[in-house]
Amino acid sequence: MSKRIEKNMLRERAKPLPEVTDERWSKVNDDYRMLVEEFISVQNHSPQTKKQYISGLKQFGWYICDSMNNKPLYKITKRDVLRYISYLRDNRKLSSSALSFKKACVSSLCNYIENVVADEDENYKTFRNFTRGLPAIPKNKVYEKVKVTYDEYKEMMKVLEGDENYLGMAWLATAFNVGARRSEIIQFKTEILDYPFPEDATFIYSHNVRLKGAGEDGKIEPYMINKEALEYMKLWVEKRGYDCEYIFSTKYGTDGKQMSKSWADYFCTNILSDILGRRINPHLFKASCVTYLLEMGVKLELVSKYVAHHEAVGTTISHYDLRDFEEEKNQIFK
Repeated sequence: MSKRIEKNMLRERAKPLPEVTDERWSKVNDDYRMLVEEFISVQNHSPQTKKQYISGLKQFGWYICDSMNNKPLYKITKRDVLRYISYLRDNRKLSSSALSFKKACVSSLCNYIENVVADEDENYKTFRNFTRGLPAIPKNKVYEKVKVTYDEYKEMMKVLEGDENYLGMAWLATAFNVGARRSEIIQFKTEILDYPFPEDATFIYSHNVRLKGAGEDGKIEPYMINKEALEYMKLWVEKRGYDCEYIFSTKYGTDGKQMSKSWADYFCTNILSDILGRRINPHLFKASCVTYLLEMGVKLELVSKYVAHHEAVGTTISHYDLRDFEEEKNQIFK
């Protein structure tokens, strides 16, 4: 009998929106397609953000075509946008975060038209961003974010060791101790293992890694790698039996190639979730790392700046601090 996985779901997850194929996109009015292509071409988005914006704007374009008789953008009203949001929320059951992103894509396009295109296009001379001033989207969550505790981390490491899954151990040790995202972990190069580790140090810096951020380059900073993560990185590289520029790699012929981001999804869903009997995904580990360090008494400002790589502690508190403060709460009514 297979082990039941606790998913910690707060609501049903929405099904993916129908793909806006090239055929569908070609049916969207020429004016909208031209504006989207122009807008995307001048934005300083990261490759991943650009991909998401294109998808979001294509979805809105197809909705205009399919449900609004393909009318031009300068005739779209606030009421039309509310219809679109209602369709996404009530018909497609999108989460508030997904709704907010779809709305943000359209809003950014509208700002571009209002600030740039309106000066040169008679149709948009009086155009105003029709998403501005709309009611805020009430927040909801699909999953409850449940931290990975230190004991759970050790439990998973023990099982992986029994399986002789050295790649899995290296990835898990890095995700839990270093706090890097899945797209950042795969950037770590084998050269890190040759960096000198001073006797009195508790960590070494990695080479520069591309973090989240705007533009092609994004935010570039090194990560702090502690002894435990480094130990399992070295073990994996010793055991893998091939050369590769990157630590986290998969075998390709006789050599290795950089691991894809999707490997972490498979690993968490099909291996780590089974070990703990609850839903584990790669995005949990940054928050779990931050939370564990805070629970150990490390100052919030230090964790926020040097581990989470946030510009403001507010971001760390809002999205990555999963402490429950049970002991402190028990003092409230004493």
